[in-house]
Amino acid sequence: MCGIFAYLNYRVPRTRKEIFDTLVKGLQRLEYRGYDSAGVAVDGPRKEGNGSICLFKKRGKVTALDEALCKNDSIYLDAELDIHFGIAHTRWATHGEPSAVNSHPHRSDKNNEFVVIHNGIITNYKELRKYLNSKGYEFESDTDTEVIPKLIKYLYDNRENDYVSFSTLVERVIQQLEGAFALVFKSIHFPGEAIATRRGSPLLIGVRSKYELSRDQIPIQYNNGDFIAKKNFRNRVDSSTSLHSVCDRKAVEFYFASDASAIIEHTNKVVYLEDDDIAAVAEGKLSLHRVSRCAGEESARVIQTLQMELQQIMKGNFKAFMQKEIFEQPESVFNTMRGRICFDTNTVVLGGLNDHLKEIRRCRRLIIIGCGTSFHAGVATRQILEELTELPVMVELASDFLDRITPVFRDDVCFFISQSGETADTLMALRYCQGRGALTVGVTNTVGSSISRETDCGVHINAGPEIGVASTKAYTSQFVALIMFALMMSEDRLSLQKRRLEIISGLRQLPALIKQVLALDEHIKSMAEELYQQRSLLVMGRGYNYATCLEGALKIKEITYMHSEGILAGELKHGPLALIDKDMPVIMVVMRDACYTKCHNALQQVTARQGRPIIICCRDDPEISKCAYKTIEVPQTVDCLQGILSVIPLQLMSFHLAVLRGFDVDCPRNLAKSVTVE
Repeated sequence: MCGIFAYLNYRVPRTRKEIFDTLVKGLQRLEYRGYDSAGVAVDGPRKEGNGSICLFKKRGKVTALDEALCKNDSIYLDAELDIHFGIAHTRWATHGEPSAVNSHPHRSDKNNEFVVIHNGIITNYKELRKYLNSKGYEFESDTDTEVIPKLIKYLYDNRENDYVSFSTLVERVIQQLEGAFALVFKSIHFPGEAIATRRGSPLLIGVRSKYELSRDQIPIQYNNGDFIAKKNFRNRVDSSTSLHSVCDRKAVEFYFASDASAIIEHTNKVVYLEDDDIAAVAEGKLSLHRVSRCAGEESARVIQTLQMELQQIMKGNFKAFMQKEIFEQPESVFNTMRGRICFDTNTVVLGGLNDHLKEIRRCRRLIIIGCGTSFHAGVATRQILEELTELPVMVELASDFLDRITPVFRDDVCFFISQSGETADTLMALRYCQGRGALTVGVTNTVGSSISRETDCGVHINAGPEIGVASTKAYTSQFVALIMFALMMSEDRLSLQKRRLEIISGLRQLPALIKQVLALDEHIKSMAEELYQQRSLLVMGRGYNYATCLEGALKIKEITYMHSEGILAGELKHGPLALIDKDMPVIMVVMRDACYTKCHNALQQVTARQGRPIIICCRDDPEISKCAYKTIEVPQTVDCLQGILSVIPLQLMSFHLAVLRGFDVDCPRNLAKSVTVE
């Protein structure tokens, strides 16, 4: 929901301008996570002394902050700093309207003794704020975050001795916080030191050095509640339990971010923090701490190598990331299948599920849980999952699933679908199901995400980085991943072999068919030019294409701000038909499948009320063309895969409608890419 980026250079000389450029560019990589305001905190100019911190905050996009920094005459941009820690943040408002004062970083007091950046939500902030007010601490913003720097200052002011460490203070702070957070702290009392921690929101640390790193993992120090140093925090950091260069005190740079896309241009060596990890950097050394060790818990964090490439997060020749990602779908769908389907032997192997396949086959039902687009991927594949697994399949919205306290049993298998792997409601549903003994399966696009780590097993969809807030290629890759699971489950059932071979053949042709649909872009754009001034749009279909209607309507809502509604065509006479007249735009999805005749009947009802439907249909269907105002003809494939081809015209339609209406396609108002709060 917000973007965190921080940069620490140790014995790597950087001018203040280079530091600002690094921080601003990091924010720009994360702007899809939040874009109503932005801010940075850096060490003050030398003339103010070594102990000051300067805050620069601006409402609006990161470019507004960048321009303000460039125009600020008080900043000594040419000053070279051997050691420096700067933090930066781009915000998506939850508490308090977008404004400079509500922007991050937030400070402890007017002297900026402690500053913090935060992704997440503090649910007990009112109680903390009331307590701190009673102790004389004054607040200046409307945010939940501001209690954090105020609380750490309160703990510092009331410390029991002079040698309390920065890490100790943070550990005590997070014990008082309820909710979800990723936090990075900076303080004038601990110059050149950085502290980062998380609970329920993603945070990773990149490491860059010209020297070879001494180890491939970082041991965790367990303090059993005693974080107080005997003399000084630096004395407590032992080289045997921290990450540093081959020799002590060598040059090294650290990058803290809520998403790998902000780090990849600097380094591909990263450490993903787990909930309640406290990462501390002092004198160029990174150490990890926890209060105590739980049974079965890992005793180290592995330094991972990112497979992402910089060009994957660049727009290239496209106008927007969303447009780029729509056109990447032939490759993203192929990558989801690559190495998993052998088209010569008609076998499907999802390596992440192999160890649990027998247990899955013995289950009593499948429960698919997700939010938004991920929920739609479950709806889209429910029918084929029921057919090939011969199991009952429930598809649940995570928030509603939790609200109902849905019964879950030990012999259930629960799938958790999330592009980011950090969706708050889906994560809470995962923990709910784990507490009831169900087997949990993750379907995510993000290696190292919370869902990928916390589930028993899972499938990485390999769609590549998705920057646009409105999900496109992740949806089609989730769709394919669930189809592959159904194929793997039915491999030993003789009665289903003909159906399996038909679907596998369809998957083989799928990337080429997607390219044919993308070739309709100009045709779809011309239709958008007729529709973009409308205020509402209905999308109708049924059977395998009901999910297409839900997803297409969601895309239109997200980025065009038009009212749009996905309607099950079988429900047309039960209310929605009242909306139909010659002025109401209607898109219908009518494919040659088991529901063809039923959809044709619904089409007749629409045209009888003077409706002028745009129809997404299969090529060479004269019966449908006669009833249509206009048609978008797509190639025909296997019925259970048709939804992948029929959703792409709606993705393109939503993109063109948004551009014609003059909106920022990648950054729709009020929305962010990763929803890490309920």
